[in-house]
Amino acid sequence: MESYTPAEKRERARLFRKGFRQSLADCLDPKVEKAIERIDQRAAERGAQELAALYKVQADARQALANAKAAERTAPRADRPAARQARKTAEDAVRRAERAVLRAER
Repeated sequence: MESYTPAEKRERARLFRKGFRQSLADCLDPKVEKAIERIDQRAAERGAQELAALYKVQADARQALANAKAAERTAPRADRPAARQARKTAEDAVRRAERAVLRAER
């Protein structure tokens, strides 16, 4: 996963265009390639950090769901509707976390 900042996107696009023009003239400057590689490396590192954070959020959401299910099963009859609502809320959080992870992995 790569996570580019808006400034990095602009700079990378500018460097790409510059490199494309240079390659048409068959005089490509290695500094352009190195600058693009540096931007890509920073984006890859940032993306890895964000993906790790998303995995942690997903694991926390799954643990919260397990706790909510246990609380629902052990709740007295009067408290079951509230426990059921808490379980449904936890399930929604797990679904959101899983979708975010899937989007990030693509």
